[in-house]
Amino acid sequence: MSRPAVFAAAVLALALATSACTPLTSYSGFQAIEAKPADMKVGEDSKSTLMEKLGSPSAVSTFDNNTWYYISQTTDRVAFYYPRVIKRDVVAIKFNPADEKVASVSTYTLKDGKVIAYNGRETPTRGREMTILEQLLGNVGRGGMLPQDDEAPGQRPGDRR
Repeated sequence: MSRPAVFAAAVLALALATSACTPLTSYSGFQAIEAKPADMKVGEDSKSTLMEKLGSPSAVSTFDNNTWYYISQTTDRVAFYYPRVIKRDVVAIKFNPADEKVASVSTYTLKDGKVIAYNGRETPTRGREMTILEQLLGNVGRGGMLPQDDEAPGQRPGDRR
């Protein structure tokens, strides 16, 4: 093999190796096309003008229908690792219930989020926990696996008649 061919093969192999570690970026949620949710004007815009400019919200507050959320998120994934959130924007728009005009516009980013500690405890159930060996060999010697000679078919639960 000639020297330039070996050099070209090495460069190609290096390019392929580095491209395998390129992160795959994905965008999800609300994508602003013409207007941004943060640009809505307090006291001027209403629910109807917001629907015209932005479309329907990503979420509406569970306890108050006068709070709309526009949520967007950008994640990166490299090879087999879990996706990593790079950017998250949440715009909360509150409306005045009387005239449905925008009362406030709040913007939250990834830095404003809080980590929630989930409780890993389990609810106990009645009975006792069996080991794997007890589960595998639990019916051995009890005779529950095979029908007994003194039982007629159709006498046991689950038998067909």
